[in-house]
Amino acid sequence: MAQGLAQFGDTRQRLLRQLLMARDGAGVEELCECLHLSHNAVRQHLTTLIVSGLVQRIRPRPTGGRPQARYALTEQGRELFPRNYGAISAALISQLLARMGEADVGVLLQELGATVAATQVPLQADGSEALARALAQRLDALGYEAVPAQHGDDWQVEAFNCVFHGLASQYPQVCKFDIAYMEAATGRRIHHMECMVRGGHVCRFKLGPESARGAAATDSGT
Repeated sequence: MAQGLAQFGDTRQRLLRQLLMARDGAGVEELCECLHLSHNAVRQHLTTLIVSGLVQRIRPRPTGGRPQARYALTEQGRELFPRNYGAISAALISQLLARMGEADVGVLLQELGATVAATQVPLQADGSEALARALAQRLDALGYEAVPAQHGDDWQVEAFNCVFHGLASQYPQVCKFDIAYMEAATGRRIHHMECMVRGGHVCRFKLGPESARGAAATDSGT
């Protein structure tokens, strides 16, 4: 499935780019002039993008006359545009490896994965199938293009897009973050059965038995 701006046609891409450049938002009239579109066409595109959560209506600029509606990108809309996090992430991990060593960096990445999962609502599901579906849905929302899959008696999650692929290709320790995140989210042991960085077709994760952390959470009633 197309990601970012590529999921839209040329006209909608140009409209989104125009809003990105408009520091204080843009009105329909401005967008018509810049894009050479009719008022109706601009309003139809804006309506669709507002419903999708990519554009929002903002407070009009005071002009002394009748207020004119203005529109701007939401944070979700801004995320459509490429962000090059890979370079700084790779530099950070390189420095951490030089100062801490592989073992300590691996532990740090595991702690980070668990910390991120702790900021989200824990997955609640009855049985392995339901849990695999819930985990796949959450990973899919994060861009992993993930689906639940049954292999024999085991329920697994297959991710067709590794969001850290470039980084993990340089530093395989990054996979520890993913695994720790999933273990904290599910309360289960996660077994990394297949990995795209190691030549696999997908990143495939098997749901194992309840982890010590998950058991502790159950016993405490959380």
